[in-house]
Formats: sequence, C-alpha cells, structure tokens
Amino acid sequence: MESILQEVTAVGRRLEGMDSAISLTVEMKSMCFQSRVSGLEQQVATVEDHNNTTQDRDQELLYLRSTLVDLEDRSSIDNGRFFGFLEQIEGTDIQAFLRSVLPTLTNLAFSLPLEFQRAHRLGPKRQYGAFRSRLIIACLLRHGQTREPLLAARSHGPFRAEGYEIRITADFSKETNDCRKPFLSLKPCLRQLDVKFGLFDPARMWITKNYVSKDFMIRRT
Repeated sequence: MESILQEVTAVGRRLEGMDSAISLTVEMKSMCFQSRVSGLEQQVATVEDHNNTTQDRDQELLYLRSTLVDLEDRSSIDNGRFFGFLEQIEGTDIQAFLRSVLPTLTNLAFSLPLEFQRAHRLGPKRQYGAFRSRLIIACLLRHGQTREPLLAARSHGPFRAEGYEIRITADFSKETNDCRKPFLSLKPCLRQLDVKFGLFDPARMWITKNYVSKDFMIRRT
C-alpha cells in the first residue's frame, strides 16, 4: 500500500513538472506568436503608408501633367496650324507668303497688316510639290488676328486653294488634340444633318437641335 502511494506521489510530481513545462512552452509560443503578429502589423502599416504615399505621388503627377498641358496650350494660344499648302510653295519667306494668301483664302479683311512672331514648317524638309506636305505653324503677334482665321475655318470648313484642300486649326497640345478628336469626327455628320454646333476650347462642344442645346465636354485624364 505504501509503495502504491509513493508511486502515485511520484506520478503527481512528474505531472506537476510536465504542467509547468507545458505552461512555459505555451507562454513562450504565445509570446512568439504575439511578436510575429506585431511584426506583420508593422509590415502592413508600412505597406499602407507606401501605398498612400504612392497614391499621393500619382495624384501630384497627374496634377503636374495637367498643369503642364494647360501651360502648353496657353503658350500656343496665338498659334495656328495650316495643313495642305504645297511643299516649298512659300518660297524663301514663309511669313510673307502667309501674309499675302490668308486674307484671300479666308475671305477676311484684316484691319491691320498681319504680323508674325514666327512661322515654320514642322518636320524634315521635303521635295517641292510632295504629295504629303508638312504643316505650317505660325504665331501671330495680335491675338485677334489669330482667332479670326480659326473662327472662319470653323464656320466654313476646309478652304481650297489651287485645287488643294487647306485646313486651319488651333495649335493645341497632343493631349488636348486627342480629347478633341471625337468631336472633330462628328462635324461632317452634324453639317450633313443641318444641326447647329460649336466646338470650343479646349475640348467642348455645344449641339443645338429643335431649340434644345446640350453641352458635351471631354476632360483630360
């Protein structure tokens, strides 16, 4: 009987030792788990901060890009693009050529002589009379004189000179021109349907039908 009690006592002591060891192991595992959770939380917080910083930078870059495009459009506000003039038809003085041809081409009577700040062909030089001539970009000194040919071109459409089609457009940035393209493709159809419309800067169109007008705008992304 005494030996049984001694054995039971010994087993109890061993169980107490095992219980202490298990408790210590569980505590150590719990501390390790909590440490790993804290580390993961810190990593998640770091990733979130990075994402927020990236989003802020993306927004800042979009704003800067939009600002640069606006500045480019504003700097070109007195520029006009002239498509269709035969290559080298201007001779050696492109400003004198435009000064003589624009009033007749657009049927406009300018109150003052046309004065240019600059005028040039865009792109590498081509042979005289080349099938695809380079466009001419010209900047007039007087803002009103720039608007008159553009307004005439909008209401009249393409002009013709010596059997060739001449188009006059504003000198917008590539981003703005891309926004205007859908509206430009609609113009022939609207004219054919006898629908009144107006295309305004930078990418806005008014359409009027049966005395009802609607405003459409494409914003740069």
